[in-house]
Amino acid sequence: MFITIIVFFLLLSVLVFVHELGHFLVAKWSGVFVEEFGFGLPPRIFGKKFGETVLSLNWLPIGGFVKLFGEDEATDTEYLELQKKEGVKFFANFLRERSFQSKSKKTRAAILSAGVTMNLLLAIGITTVILVNGVKEPTGKVMVEKVVTGSPAEKAGLNVGDVIISISSSRTLPTSLTSPKELIDYVNDHKGDEVVMTIIRDDKERSFTAIPRKEVPAGEGPLGVAITDLALHKYSWKEAPVKAVVINATRAKEMFVSLGQTVWKLVTFQKLSTDVAGPIGIAQVTGQAVKFGWAAVLELASILSLNLAIINILPIPALDGGRLLFVFLEKILGKRVRPAFERSTHQIGMIVLLILILLVSVNDVMRIVRGG
Repeated sequence: MFITIIVFFLLLSVLVFVHELGHFLVAKWSGVFVEEFGFGLPPRIFGKKFGETVLSLNWLPIGGFVKLFGEDEATDTEYLELQKKEGVKFFANFLRERSFQSKSKKTRAAILSAGVTMNLLLAIGITTVILVNGVKEPTGKVMVEKVVTGSPAEKAGLNVGDVIISISSSRTLPTSLTSPKELIDYVNDHKGDEVVMTIIRDDKERSFTAIPRKEVPAGEGPLGVAITDLALHKYSWKEAPVKAVVINATRAKEMFVSLGQTVWKLVTFQKLSTDVAGPIGIAQVTGQAVKFGWAAVLELASILSLNLAIINILPIPALDGGRLLFVFLEKILGKRVRPAFERSTHQIGMIVLLILILLVSVNDVMRIVRGG
């Protein structure tokens, strides 16, 4: 449990840091004054100033933020003091040169989309590393993984590594095999019958005869053999990035569909699917990933990073996509939407998001209580 908690918060911290780092770097590159780089949402636990930016840790561990000067056209007490100290002319120049709103629409859109871009790149990067280290993929072959001692498979002479290409009996013609299910179904239909399996071993074709058991010991099959169609495939550094993009594009499409279904169920008060998870559910999945090793944890990190990118790009107030929407509206209308209206919209959006997180978290707790 302790390791799970550490890994969960480490994953969350890395994903949030990478996301906000995107906003921070593009904002700094664009000359915008970054007031604060925060982990979690306010209220603040503590903060320390590094250069001109405050690095803060906040009480609600469900995200993070980068506070840009002039983003909401609101000035803090510190900058009102600056105006008094340096004079109105200095402050006006500072506001014009370093304010988020003083930048072009393209620059503001680049700053707002930088976090999503960083999470997408992180997801693709992690997937690339996983592919280079090797992933198990379907081969279209039925391979023997294990042979149980004393089983019909062992008596027939099957070995680990054999590839079973076909099976037949006195009642049927040879059936070609391309998946474990085909072999399992065939054997279950021929318990007690003599079957002939054609296999490939050391690049040579051989045949073995066995009689699948009618009375099957617990934890074993009629033949007493474990089979798979998966084999480890290691991609080159040249192949892996392209494959990683394809994998994440497919996942993104599935996530958009799933997210749309979830939102519809929430607004129509339907029961949420058991695979919908909030912070609590993600922590539970993290624990399961830890048990399977570092590769599973990396895979989870890649999926969460992609999920964070997709959620943030949606045109929902308070999220990056919601702020981008106002930039696009400004371009279409030829003028900016009233700052007070935009600010209120984002505040309402944040409240709605917190309520949604609460509802999904309740669903997580109920699922855990039911043993799901």
